[in-house]
Amino acid sequence: MVRALRLGGRAAAAARWCTCRRAAVALCVANLVAALLVARALYAPGSFAFAPKRGELKYSREQMRWVEESIRIRRAAEPVELIEAVKKLRKAFTREEKTRKGLPLELKQKVSLEILQRLHDLGEGSNTTEQQEAVEAWRVGKLKDMRSASSKNLSNFGLSSEDSRMLKRALEFNWQRILEDIGLWIPPTIYHIEHDDKPENEPEDEEIIPGPPLPPECNTELHTDYGGTAVRWGLTHHKESAADCCQACIDQAKRARPGALKCNIWVYCPSEYGCYSPDKYEHKHQECWLKQVFSVVVYVYI
Repeated sequence: MVRALRLGGRAAAAARWCTCRRAAVALCVANLVAALLVARALYAPGSFAFAPKRGELKYSREQMRWVEESIRIRRAAEPVELIEAVKKLRKAFTREEKTRKGLPLELKQKVSLEILQRLHDLGEGSNTTEQQEAVEAWRVGKLKDMRSASSKNLSNFGLSSEDSRMLKRALEFNWQRILEDIGLWIPPTIYHIEHDDKPENEPEDEEIIPGPPLPPECNTELHTDYGGTAVRWGLTHHKESAADCCQACIDQAKRARPGALKCNIWVYCPSEYGCYSPDKYEHKHQECWLKQVFSVVVYVYI
């Protein structure tokens, strides 16, 4: 009796599970049908009542005139000359690229080895002029041999007729490109000759400092700077002449209070282009530095 009840309970559970399964399947089918109907409504022709049909969109004469005017302005603004120049450059670059790719790698290596051997024969003491002449002599000699040799004798150079034709053309018209491809660059020799037109035994011209003459007590030394403690900062202390700067140093020393710094060195920049000094500042015209020097440190510059 108990077993029969248990079997009956299992049958009822199975029946309930089948009912839920059917309900889920029915719901999925309903969703699929609804999705198909929505898709048909969206993509079927004539489904949008507000969409304009072909041929119904019309422009007024004013709008057509604006469109034609915009087209005319756009065509007039086209950089025709620039476009043509770019086309010519592209053609030139294409030809150059074809020329560069025309010489096989094995042929470039052969040329490189022969040139290196020619440079090695010159020795270590050769200068750049001799090296350039040796490379140019190799090119001229190679062209001469290739022009004089017949097609049968080209095998003596280890070249086929096609390689010989390509190398001959490259040596004649693309020699600099070959040197670039094989990585050979010889710097030009620069000769610097200093001409001294001054007659012999002529005394040196004395450099003239602009402004009033300096009195002897200023102890002037040209192209000289002294290290010391700044009494007046020259970046903000300018004078019209070196004599004025010297006088400012003398006046400051006379008027200084007891225990204060007293000027015993003055440094002036008379050049309109500025002056050099071994510090981090860029010294300008008419700067007047007043300093007090305890231990003399002299900077002499020319």
